[in-house]
Amino acid sequence: MGFLSRKNKFKQTAVVEETHPIVEELEEMELAVPEPEPMPESPVIEPVALSEPTPEPEPVVAAEPEPAHEPEPEAPSEPERFMPRDLLAPSRHEVVVERSAPEDTAPVKHAEVIAFANQKGGVAKTTTTLNLAVAFAESGHRVLCVDLDPQGNLTMSQGIDPDKVEKSLYDVLVHDMPIAEIIQKREIDIAVASIDLAGAEIAMSTKIGRERSLEKALKEVSGEYDFVCIDTPPSLGLLTINALTAANKVIVPVQCEYLSMRGLVQLQNTLKMIQENLNPEVRIEGILPTMLDTRTVHAKEAVEILEENFGDLVFKSRIRKAIKFAEAPVKGASVLKYDPQSNAAGYYRDLAKEVLAHESA
Repeated sequence: MGFLSRKNKFKQTAVVEETHPIVEELEEMELAVPEPEPMPESPVIEPVALSEPTPEPEPVVAAEPEPAHEPEPEAPSEPERFMPRDLLAPSRHEVVVERSAPEDTAPVKHAEVIAFANQKGGVAKTTTTLNLAVAFAESGHRVLCVDLDPQGNLTMSQGIDPDKVEKSLYDVLVHDMPIAEIIQKREIDIAVASIDLAGAEIAMSTKIGRERSLEKALKEVSGEYDFVCIDTPPSLGLLTINALTAANKVIVPVQCEYLSMRGLVQLQNTLKMIQENLNPEVRIEGILPTMLDTRTVHAKEAVEILEENFGDLVFKSRIRKAIKFAEAPVKGASVLKYDPQSNAAGYYRDLAKEVLAHESA
């Protein structure tokens, strides 16, 4: 019994001493096992995903050149790697082209702005502006006339009293009023003038961008017309500069007399300054001999001098003297409406055909 009791004692002591270290070791092993488990998950999954897409484009590259000839796969293999980038780039360019296409077509709808200028007075600028505009309208074009002369002769020629006009181009140029608010409909649409325009140059003297006031105003309505015809005052002041800055073409009516032709040199100098500083696109469309009296030798010589000095810039059309040009404004109408079958009306119809033919050419 003593032996058994000793065995029991030995067993108890041995068990107590052996169990504790084993349990501790097992716990340490269990703690050691879960630690490496998260490590293989991240490196095994991620590199496999990264390595798998790289071989995918290679078989695609091989599949495309297979139908082609054998010597060609080496050359396309290099561009095929850039194909995804190349496909993205043109798609963006195509979007830009599609958006730019309407922008390119939009300017086509903008009106041709023609200024009738000559610092010499009494050369038929107003008569030419109105009757050529009406001739354009007879051809089916949408036309706007702009009376930039403080005398308001173009406004009166359409039966509108400049003294009774509440709003005029003065409000447009000085107060930035929309030009649509001063347009009245007669034979053609007309942006009316008043005597207030005489003070527009002083009122605009401190305005920033004063030379472009008319240009900005016309942008609002230029898409509604095919032609905008601007009648200018007999000077080279700020109003005329506004007209030349807004225009892309200039028609110069010239009375077939020596003094009238002298002003062409000054106009050319002014136009050159505007081309250099304000409007590089403006150019002289043509020089129009007006008030021509073929019975006098002086008139014939004047036309010859014009053709010698300006060549093709001189219109083939001639505006001869006619009493109808003085009678029509009294009736508040153009010559083409006042007497459609007269020679005077025919002069401007011929001029319209010449301008339109040059435009189409």
